[in-house]
Amino acid sequence: MVIKMDNVKQRIDELVKILNKASYEYYTLDNPSITDQEYDSLMDELIKLETNNPSLVRVDSPTVRIGGEVISEFKKVTHEVPMMSLGDIFNEEELIDFDEKVKKVVSNPEYVCELKIDGLSVSLIYENGKLVRAATRGDGTVGEDITHNVRTIKNVPLSLPEDIDIEVRGEIYMPLSSFEKLNEERKAKGEKEFANPRNAAAGSVRQLDSKIASERNLSTFMYHIPTPKNYNLKNQYDSLEFMKKLTLTVNPNIKKVNDIKEVIDYINYWDKKRKELPYDIDGIVIKVNNYNDQERLGVTAKVPKWAIAYKFPAEEVLTKLKDIEFCVGRTGKITPRADLDPVRLSGSIVRSATLNNQDYIKEKDIRIGDIVSIRKAGEIIPEVVEVKFERRTGEETPFKMIENCPICGSKLVKKEGEVAYFCLNTYCDARNIESLIHYASRDAMNIEGFGERIVEDFYNMGYLKTISDYYTLKDSKDELMELEGFGEKSISNLLENIENSKNNSLEKLIFGLGIKHVGKKTAKILSEYYNSLDKLMNTSIEELSTIPDIGDIIAKSILDYFNTEKNIKLINDLKDNNVNMTYIGKEKNINELFLDKTFVLTGTLEKMTRNEAKDLIETLGGKNTSSVSKKTDVVIVGSSPGSKYDDALKLGITIWDEDEFINNSRR
Repeated sequence: MVIKMDNVKQRIDELVKILNKASYEYYTLDNPSITDQEYDSLMDELIKLETNNPSLVRVDSPTVRIGGEVISEFKKVTHEVPMMSLGDIFNEEELIDFDEKVKKVVSNPEYVCELKIDGLSVSLIYENGKLVRAATRGDGTVGEDITHNVRTIKNVPLSLPEDIDIEVRGEIYMPLSSFEKLNEERKAKGEKEFANPRNAAAGSVRQLDSKIASERNLSTFMYHIPTPKNYNLKNQYDSLEFMKKLTLTVNPNIKKVNDIKEVIDYINYWDKKRKELPYDIDGIVIKVNNYNDQERLGVTAKVPKWAIAYKFPAEEVLTKLKDIEFCVGRTGKITPRADLDPVRLSGSIVRSATLNNQDYIKEKDIRIGDIVSIRKAGEIIPEVVEVKFERRTGEETPFKMIENCPICGSKLVKKEGEVAYFCLNTYCDARNIESLIHYASRDAMNIEGFGERIVEDFYNMGYLKTISDYYTLKDSKDELMELEGFGEKSISNLLENIENSKNNSLEKLIFGLGIKHVGKKTAKILSEYYNSLDKLMNTSIEELSTIPDIGDIIAKSILDYFNTEKNIKLINDLKDNNVNMTYIGKEKNINELFLDKTFVLTGTLEKMTRNEAKDLIETLGGKNTSSVSKKTDVVIVGSSPGSKYDDALKLGITIWDEDEFINNSRR
């Protein structure tokens, strides 16, 4: 390919134009017009010209993608339009509920369905058609500037075909082929492999050295324009087409549909076909297409009301169970864990899975050496589902329960009425570390930064031995800043997060204390009922047993906890450190027709969604269940009710139609 060269600048301009066009054809259109050899030859020529004439290097030169820029730190950037996250749904019922909610505002809504790419969100800003900034989502308002790394991503155009000012948003991801190649290289070097492509992509764009990011072969899909009306765009589908014209990469599997049935068909299709894609997806995003309709629907404090993310159900895969190990939880409970041959499941490499307890293993006849089916329970914790008995060879080893704690050696005890074994040694290191991790976890006191590794390190170094030690860590700030891997900024952030936790509502503290049998829901019930920890500590088993969902076992566990001297000392220490001991959640608007009664919903409601009805019931003092029994007080019936209506008639349970439900709620 010969191009007349009048001068060096003209030749550089020509080469940049040719190479950028070739990159777009190759990485976005998958339709190259020149060979790899021609591309390499032209790139070599451009590199030589730029090396000899550095003042002529253009900001959109493809040589930028080679990397090499190193920054000292990531700068914070503020998004002019917040980058909101989406609400998640997990089944068809919730999907229909979303559609019903939309239809209350928009008649006959049109939807756009998009594959939910399992990567990390990115904002790209172009000025006069040139890429000037790329940033992470961060907390939605403030992100980090990652421009130096995003410039190395080959399908991100450094310049657009129009001299336009625009912000576009999308997802950075790592193709499966790049992920497998990267892990092979890391394994060969003795480095820790990435768990999944998403983690690998996130780690790549947060490198200070852009050379590392350039070697990771990342890619992008763009799917959103925050200010579409600036470009006379009337709907989401038109925005996607507009971004294609700007040479931005848009996923080819987008589909515009006319109703929720077509949405469901699209979801079912990709649930079956997703494994054939060259990248990971974890669901489908559904958006109301028309922008005027989106504005009418509006947003909540956290998520838009015009879009939702449907998450795929857990998948199952086969692998070999190599061994059975035992873990000690915060209550001393011993949980068997399967040591597995590594296998890829729902986007990550799984090496272990829960086996629940001894009875679970015996019931399923799980043996060491078995080929087993595993899945992720709630897409988080892998569990062994079943044994593939037809794959047995006769060399498998039957399960045998241990008799002593694997950490402290104490004799294990199986209490009456319990299926699990327990280590009763309250000074067992494993129990203490787990209780400290639990206290800081998101659903408990949400002390950000205290993951398993940091808690274990601080425990072993003597800084954290009991829960109350979190609140005295500030006294050791100077020492902590000297620890390897820490500094003034990171320690200050940890201490600030600890201080913030003091203001949490009571239910988070109760859950964080780790009282046996008291989960997140029970902690909320207790907080709403007693309003203060002192009142809960001075309750009786008779009073506890009258509270809905608090049975005799939970009641006894609560009393046992607050009658233990060590736990009373902990509560007093927390009080001394000004940890909030009262419930600060929203108060219920109690209605006697609903108070402490159990409700079941069946059929389609016309004037509100199912979730809105459930929220209303709880706000008025009632509770929801999914099945009809003798304990059900009221069944609320919409149009086309199912078998629950028949069950209510047989049992003589009170039945309300939707109008009666609404009228009673207003009394």
